[in-house]
Amino acid sequence: MLIDSHCHLDFPDFADEIDAVVARARKAGIARLVTISTRVARHAQVLAVAERFEDVYASVGTHPHYAHEELDLTAADLIARTRHPKVVALGEAGLDYHYDRSPRAAQERGFRTHIAAARETGLPLVIHSRDCDADMAAILTEETGQGAFPAVLHCFTGGRDLAERAIALGLFISFTGILTFKNSGELRAIAAALPADRILVETDAPYLAPGPFRGKRNEPAYVVETAKVLAEARGAGLEEIARTTTDNFFRLFDKVPRPAETDAFAHPPVTSKPAA
Repeated sequence: MLIDSHCHLDFPDFADEIDAVVARARKAGIARLVTISTRVARHAQVLAVAERFEDVYASVGTHPHYAHEELDLTAADLIARTRHPKVVALGEAGLDYHYDRSPRAAQERGFRTHIAAARETGLPLVIHSRDCDADMAAILTEETGQGAFPAVLHCFTGGRDLAERAIALGLFISFTGILTFKNSGELRAIAAALPADRILVETDAPYLAPGPFRGKRNEPAYVVETAKVLAEARGAGLEEIARTTTDNFFRLFDKVPRPAETDAFAHPPVTSKPAA
């Protein structure tokens, strides 16, 4: 089995066929999905998806693009929302200097608020980091010095220095379909060198469809393609990578129950092609 540790099932892209999307993920061997919050103001929609499906869970948080819209958000606000049984993570929060859709000061303020909530709850923080390696490393180092917190750098596209700093601080690193792109050789080299116990896979669906699906809407079933390329980069088999990344997921997202042996979707074959 595999896990899609990061997707956005509440987005309009899935509105007309959410049941079919989740069903295809199950048939492809994807045992758990985490649908990620981008605005606390829209958290009800994220929760609605998680509550609808037994194997879908949710986070709560504010994406850096919208940090300026939720400046009044406090760690206490986030912590209160994590008491819902289906909320298993904080975020996504962090820094995005590629688009700079929110002032950088607002992004940092929101990021540190989420870190405080992760430290208090022990739930993992899903970190968005784009074109901000130096500042990201500095904040993570400073904040970890004030007290460790569980976290994952999602959709990793940073440099080797940031990857090594994150690992040294105890973080996990997750890869999307970007890993499968032809021009991602350096990213694959970084993925190959990371400790096996710190790697995850995800889709970030509906974005970043991997390999043969590139240019199409992404969906959780396609995480298999990213796992295949990760396996190739590391000189491992797909089953080994599936087992490794799944075990890592349940160590980090420890509020998510592991499927029982009797679950219908616990052990279907992991294939490279999702069921139609």
